[in-house]
This record gives sequence, C-alpha cells and structure tokens, in this order.
Amino acid sequence: MQGAPEVARALRGAAKLLWNRRHDIARPATARPAAIVGEGADRSVVVPGITDYVDLDDWDARANPSGGNSHSKLAGFAAKLGERLERRRTDDGTVTLLAPISDRTEADTRAIAMSYVRACIDPTQVTTNLSGVRDAFRQGVKTVRDAPDQTGQLLALTPFVPRRVVKLAADLLFGFGCRPDQHGEFRERRHGDLAVVCSNLGDVDPAVARPDGTDAEYVMLRGVDQNVTRQYIESLGGQLVVNGARIVGKMSISVIGYLRGGE
Repeated sequence: MQGAPEVARALRGAAKLLWNRRHDIARPATARPAAIVGEGADRSVVVPGITDYVDLDDWDARANPSGGNSHSKLAGFAAKLGERLERRRTDDGTVTLLAPISDRTEADTRAIAMSYVRACIDPTQVTTNLSGVRDAFRQGVKTVRDAPDQTGQLLALTPFVPRRVVKLAADLLFGFGCRPDQHGEFRERRHGDLAVVCSNLGDVDPAVARPDGTDAEYVMLRGVDQNVTRQYIESLGGQLVVNGARIVGKMSISVIGYLRGGE
C-alpha cells in the first residue's frame, strides 16, 4: 500500500491534534444542532450565488489611492459584505477572512496542497483605507509559514473515517460552526467568528476564456458545495464565500451567501 506511510503519519498527527484541541471538540449534551422547524431540514438546498463584473481600469483606480492593490481590494469588499450579512465578531467588531494560499512545491502531487490565512479586518475602514487589510494579511501569511495548521494532516484519513468525523475535521480547519445554548439559540464560537472565505485567483490565463477558440465576454468562477442540507448550513451559522479573478479585461467577482434563517 503506497499510502501507508502517509496514513501512519496522519494517525500520529491526528492523535496529537485532537488532544491539543480537545476543548474545542468537547461539547455538552445540549450542544447538538437545534432542530429546524418545518419540512425540508434534511433536504439538499442550493445556496444563492451572484456574479458581478468591474472593468479592470476602474477596479485598479479605486484600489491604488486607498493604499491597496487588487488582492486587498477584494478582501476589503469581502469584509464589508461580511459586515452587511451580520458576520462581524462579537468581541471587536472585525470580520474574519479565510484566504487559501498554495503550499505546493516541486514534485508535490497532493490533491489538496494549501493553507488558509486568517485575517481579522475592520470593515469600517476598507472603503477609504486598505493599508490595514494588507497588514493583516501580511501577518496572517507569516503566522501560517511560521506555525502551519496541522489540521490538514487529517485529510489522508478521509477514506477510513465516518462522514461526521470528516465534518469535524473541516470544522476545525475552517473554524466554522455554532453552538446552540440551553434554549436552542445558536451562539457562535470564537467570539462570534463566522468566517468569510475570500479566494482571489489573480490574473487568469486568457485561454480559460476561450473554450471554443473565441474570447468570452464574461467568465464566472465559483465554488460549488454538494449535498448541502438546510440543517447543516444553519448549524454552520450560514455561509459567505467571495471568489475573484482578473480575466477578459474585467474583475469577475462571485458571491455565494446564505444568511441564517433565510430562504
């Protein structure tokens, strides 16, 4: 079995990780997701999504005077949207962004080779000053490089563990999830840390926009979650994912979002 050494390393890493995070994992008997009232709690749902396009010249013209660049501009947009969708932290009012960065090295054949940078952004500043966004991400990248999150080690165990354990690993990796209190009301973990995923692909090869050999006018890029139930997405505290890419002369921005208790 070619994957045996990796699985063995994953088992050792998982044991250490679960011990270190035992307080995050432990939940009282009442901390089960509150039942969704009405029919369809276990039915798959389609999370709403929308794509907007901004001319690249206009996009860059707004980013540069604010002390930022295209990446920090998208992050600022995601933070402001997170504020509008009630995803601010309860302790300091910031919005937590999770941004994937590649960890792939030469001859790296892993299916998932990435880390997530965590940055807490003040959404009240992003419309006029993006320097704080750049500083927060710079510190986030340094933290990831200096002390990598070991949760990704659990991915090698995916074929051997129950689905609910895989969901627990994802919860630990992304910091998602809520806990209902004794009255069945959801209380966010980590000081109300309902993270916003913000993925920026940067400049995309124009060939992506030519599936039939001619240039497309518009290109939409978005992630797709499969088999999402209403019960599950409510237990996560909703969802907000912002994807961006520079392609065919436009900034393509896709938003997938669900506000808890919504349609």
